[in-house]
Amino acid sequence: MGDFSGIGRDILLSARNELYMSLPYLDAALCALDLQPGGGITLSLATDGETLYYDGSWLSERFLRSPTLVNRAFLHTVLHCMLRHLGKKQGKIPALWDLACDAAVESILEDLDYPCLYAASVPARRKFWGQCRREMPVLTAEGIYRQLLRQDLSEFETAQLQRLFLADDHGLWDPEHNQEQDQKWQNLASRTQTGMETVLAGKSTGGEAVLEQVRAAVREDVDYRAFLRRFAAPREVAGVDGDAFDYGFYAYGLRLYGNLPLVEPPETREETRIEDFVIAVDTSMSTSGQLVREFLACTYAVLRSAGSFTRKVNIRILQCDDQIRADTAIRDLEELRTYMEHFQLIGGSATDFRPVFDYVAKLQAEGVFSSLRGLLYFTDGMGIYPEKRTPYETAFILLGEPPLSVKTPPWAIRLVLEPPDLNRAAAELPEELDLSELPEL
Repeated sequence: MGDFSGIGRDILLSARNELYMSLPYLDAALCALDLQPGGGITLSLATDGETLYYDGSWLSERFLRSPTLVNRAFLHTVLHCMLRHLGKKQGKIPALWDLACDAAVESILEDLDYPCLYAASVPARRKFWGQCRREMPVLTAEGIYRQLLRQDLSEFETAQLQRLFLADDHGLWDPEHNQEQDQKWQNLASRTQTGMETVLAGKSTGGEAVLEQVRAAVREDVDYRAFLRRFAAPREVAGVDGDAFDYGFYAYGLRLYGNLPLVEPPETREETRIEDFVIAVDTSMSTSGQLVREFLACTYAVLRSAGSFTRKVNIRILQCDDQIRADTAIRDLEELRTYMEHFQLIGGSATDFRPVFDYVAKLQAEGVFSSLRGLLYFTDGMGIYPEKRTPYETAFILLGEPPLSVKTPPWAIRLVLEPPDLNRAAAELPEELDLSELPEL
């Protein structure tokens, strides 16, 4: 090992310099790991998030075969750190998570069109990535992991995929979440994102694949319940408002007259409740029925939770692909529950968002809404958007980071959710509401 440790270090430094020349926006990330031989690693590279450990003899042999193989292995390991794969391993099945991370990173390397990263394309890899892209616009480790779970692969099938994508050793990944280290790499990813958006402006070099995953990695967790509350309108409801009650005058009256307060507590209080509201669902062929179900189930549960929903409401749930497929009026909690129990996804054509907004404008002209606060549009983001700003707040809810080609209107709210965000919101709901009772689509 000692004979090759110095040579191995020189090889890695050369790889780092060559990568920097082609990908300058990764400068900070490429230099963030110390280089050390050993670490119990043989025939591979490995990292614990602070140090890159290497086997010098393995690096020498690989460099003699092709320097680009070393470049790819180096960048593969750095991308694991920058995409925060190490800290996200906790609570997951190790073999499947490792496989998902390797598959996601290798998909990035496949798209990077630089001579220093060239490697012959493998058909079996392209086939696997193609299957994943039917379910997700951006190949993130989280998305691939969920797909692997659904596939319920045998040990043999898992091993076959592992051999396809294996590039480094994950044995040093600590399953305990290291907040300080995770924050360090999130900051590096955020810095990289800013640099990439500047360098890649107007260019197409394959770097977009990195940028898409970096954006997903640096995105903060979303509080979906708090987001929905912004569409609530202030209104008076029956009940004592303790904050508006002046206890000074109340106590003074009791002292002066014995049993006669000078002020009575208010009989109403102001709260924010959701009343006039529109939920639109993209039912095009690219939208997964199961994801729509999860979104609607969680939205329903949040809306019906205490403090969000008035007893009588005016909610319209629209289904649309390139035309309006269904319009359901919801007037109270029971109607909403019945709708969710019998929900069916209707449609399957291309996506055009404009019919929904034209239809809502027609409903407004007919006086259907007295004070429309907002519209939620659940979609994959790919479709034809309206050009003019709406007189109410509009939010496009995207489940998973969309491709860079998806450009939501600047006047609309763009919220990217991941299934864990919905699961977190559902977990905080009242125990008596069991989302598992809702039917599969």
